Amino acid sequence: MPGRAIRTSARIAFLLCGLISLLTAVPYVLLRGAELPVQSEWVIFVVALGLVGVFSVMLAVLPRWWIAKACKKDRDDQQLFSAPLKLLGGFAAISYVLALVAYLAPHRWNLDPQLMFSLCPMYFVKMTFDPSLVATLFLLAPMNAAVYGALGATLGYAWLAFRKRTSSQT
Repeated sequence: MPGRAIRTSARIAFLLCGLISLLTAVPYVLLRGAELPVQSEWVIFVVALGLVGVFSVMLAVLPRWWIAKACKKDRDDQQLFSAPLKLLGGFAAISYVLALVAYLAPHRWNLDPQLMFSLCPMYFVKMTFDPSLVATLFLLAPMNAAVYGALGATLGYAWLAFRKRTSSQT
C-alpha cells in the first residue's frame, strides 16, 4: 500500500509542477521580451520552462511500465517514483527559499536580472510591480518551487535512466 500512495502522490506532484511550469512560461510568450523591465534572452526561459513542463506532465500521464522500461527498472521498483519525488521536494524547497531571498533582498544588492530570471522565473513580477509579502509567500514562491520541482523530477528520471547499472542487477 505505501508504494501505491507514493506513486499516486508522485504523479499528482509531477502533473501540478509541470502545468505550473507551462503556465509560468505564458507571460514570457505574451510579452515577447519587449516589455520586460530589462533586456533579456526571454526565448531561453520559454523553451526551458516549456521542455521541463511538458516532460513533467508526460511523467504524470505515461503508463508506469513505459517509465520503468525507459529507466531500466522493474515497474514495481520503489525507486521508480520515490527518487524523482525526493529530488522534486528538494529542488522545490530550495527554490521557495530563493524566491523569498529575492523578495527580501534590499535594492542596494543590485541583483542581476538575468541570474534572477533563471533562479526565480516569476522574478519579472517583482520587477514590474511590487507584490506584497503575502502574495510572494502564497503565490510567487510556490510557483517558483513548482517550476524547480518539475526540474527536479526531470533530473531524477534522467539520473535513473542514464546511471550505470551495478553488476548485481544484470
